[in-house]
Amino acid sequence: MGLKDSIKGLVDKGKAYAEKNPDKADRFVDKAGDAADARTGGKYAQHVDKVQDAAKKHLGTADNPVPGTTPAPGGQPGPESDPGPQAQPGPRTP
Repeated sequence: MGLKDSIKGLVDKGKAYAEKNPDKADRFVDKAGDAADARTGGKYAQHVDKVQDAAKKHLGTADNPVPGTTPAPGGQPGPESDPGPQAQPGPRTP
């Protein structure tokens, strides 16, 4: 069994978990994106959002709203939704 088979097995397990727990999978993808934004100071936020959308679509959870949010027209959470704690970028080091 090669590396490719091992990775495919992990991806399959992840998909199976996401099918059974779509809300948890969405929160994980969102937290990972928030962490990436925090590490980069939001510099690549547009790209991170695209990756998050692609991950949710690949996992089959793209159409599931995150509990506690109200989608606005265009699929983005509206201003009345609670985005949760926001990560603050740390001090920049040269």
